[in-house]
Amino acid sequence: MIDKTLMRLSGMRKTMTMLAGFALVQAFVILLQGKFLAEGIVHSWNRQSLAGLWMPLGLFALAFTVRQLIVWVRNRIGARFAMTGSAWLQEQLLKHLYALGPAAVAKEGTGNLVTMALDGIPEAENYIELILNKILNMSIIPWVLVAYIWYENWLTGFTLLIMFPIIILFMVILGLAARDKSESQYAGFQKMSNHFIDSLRGLKTLQLMGISRQYANNVYEVSEDYRKQTMGVLRIAMLSTFALDFFTTLSIAVVAVFLGIKLMDGSIPLYPAMVALILAPEYFMPIRDFGTDYHATLNGKNAMAAIWKVIDQPLPTDTKVLPAFDGWQDQDTLSMQHLDFTYNDKRAGIHEADLQFTGPEKVAIIGASGSGKSTLLNLIGGFLQPQSATITVRGTKVPHMTQAAWQDHLSYIPQDPYLFADTIAANIRFYRPSASDGEVRQAAKAAGLSRWIETLPDGYETRIGEGGRGISGGQAQRIALARTLVDTNRSIWLFDEPTAHLDIETEAELKETLVPLFKNRLVIFATHRLHWLNQMDRVIVVDGGRIVAEGTPSELAAHSKPYQALVHEMRGEFNALVEK
Repeated sequence: MIDKTLMRLSGMRKTMTMLAGFALVQAFVILLQGKFLAEGIVHSWNRQSLAGLWMPLGLFALAFTVRQLIVWVRNRIGARFAMTGSAWLQEQLLKHLYALGPAAVAKEGTGNLVTMALDGIPEAENYIELILNKILNMSIIPWVLVAYIWYENWLTGFTLLIMFPIIILFMVILGLAARDKSESQYAGFQKMSNHFIDSLRGLKTLQLMGISRQYANNVYEVSEDYRKQTMGVLRIAMLSTFALDFFTTLSIAVVAVFLGIKLMDGSIPLYPAMVALILAPEYFMPIRDFGTDYHATLNGKNAMAAIWKVIDQPLPTDTKVLPAFDGWQDQDTLSMQHLDFTYNDKRAGIHEADLQFTGPEKVAIIGASGSGKSTLLNLIGGFLQPQSATITVRGTKVPHMTQAAWQDHLSYIPQDPYLFADTIAANIRFYRPSASDGEVRQAAKAAGLSRWIETLPDGYETRIGEGGRGISGGQAQRIALARTLVDTNRSIWLFDEPTAHLDIETEAELKETLVPLFKNRLVIFATHRLHWLNQMDRVIVVDGGRIVAEGTPSELAAHSKPYQALVHEMRGEFNALVEK
């Protein structure tokens, strides 16, 4: 149940020491509570004066009050630490995801990461809050009580002592089964989240292709598997809770019978027997609480393990090798030689690629799906780090493109730019929150948004839904473009098939807006739409993770067989033979 990564939380040792001190005090208070109650019962059994009863009862009430106060303080400390610890975890998770970039999101799955950040953090907070006090109770309180019971009657203390590991053994057996089931359930939850989010994001495409019902069935099957896994966890949880209650109750009953026999034959005084009988349930209480909360914390434990898995991923180093610069100038050069990147799975990487970009040129990257276009673009943008390469930027040799100075001038516009549930103006200010209203309007006008915004009742203060709900794909792309334009420092533009999901009319309108804005900027445009190539200075053809052709569109059309074959394929001329 205890996760070693808990010790990595800031202030964990100090908090555990404080809670352990309170737990030790609580153990002695419980002991005194049982002692005074036993004295009061023995006093009454011996028919002594009522006046002598007030002292043990008063001390019992005082011990009870102090015990409740200690429990309240410990719960407050645990809750406060859990809140600050989970907030720190969330901060580290988001910081690492930001530093790792879109590659990490693609690897882990959007649905999984959204679930981890929104639901996993509260689960981890609940886990931290419950686990600290429960484990300290079980580690401290029973041993103080059994030591006193042993002092009063060693045989009773020995009986309680040998029953404890037996119960622990059953807990371990059932706990391991519950842990395996819970891990399987959490993996199913991650899978369901990814399926649901991916299907929801691609719903328009699925409807267009007429396979939305098929994917609806897929989501149902995944959710049904998750339901069955959850029921399996609940069955084990109920079984383990029953077994724990049964064995602890049986142990107390054995002690009661044993003490009753001893009392009847006069071999034990009433007070040791009574104090042992009163403290026996308190002796087993921490382990019962521990077992009861074990299943309640498994989800939090699994969520925390998933969060640490992301946080422990190595972050790019040497990110400030490249000196800061004002903007991409005519004489500036980016050279990438012997560029190699390999994925852990079967996806095509990039192998022995040689690239060079000089000044504000426009370069297209084309290739079949899965050829490595997006990977190459991510390497240029610094969202991935190559296994090996010789890279020089503006005369400075760098290990990779994850350079703060480079990315400060970079704008990345993907197929589906993400828009937040906020106003249009706030979304445009994404790169530059301090932009004035006039600068926002100027950027919107340059991106071709101003006419549409003027038709809206609330204008720039119109709120749009999360992920761009309520607006068209073309409008979302224009907002992403306006984001780039409002920050005049961004003179390097990367486009990853930004018009892939747009109809021809919308794409033509967006192209009419974009092309004039390419001037004086380094534009690298991954696309499969042929009409964009005429606007490019150079074209790079990628196939199987390798650059197979490079040149101007006219040169490639005349002399490059890979380019000609790809153009025929992109036009749908699959049977065309290129014999030039």
